[in-house]
Amino acid sequence: MTDPAPTPPGYIGEKARVLARLKRIEGQARGLQRMVDDEQYCIDILTQVSAMTSALRSVALTLLDDHLAHCVREAAATGEDVEAKLAEASAAVARLVRA
Repeated sequence: MTDPAPTPPGYIGEKARVLARLKRIEGQARGLQRMVDDEQYCIDILTQVSAMTSALRSVALTLLDDHLAHCVREAAATGEDVEAKLAEASAAVARLVRA
């Protein structure tokens, strides 16, 4: 017997948008490297670090929302792995709060 096809991740509908945001963040990281290499003013660099941190947090929240709306909701509907999915979400929230 073959395994059923894996369920697509919850963010699949947002994949293009998530990837675009991550590419912008990658560009921000390269910009930060250039700023340090060019010995720019510390506060200007910190401002850009803050913007990058905010962008990463936004991606994380999008992924968390999609996990809750897709994976947790599906587990609740089927009755399978509900506690595990809730524990995953709770651990993810805890990591985001600590960050």
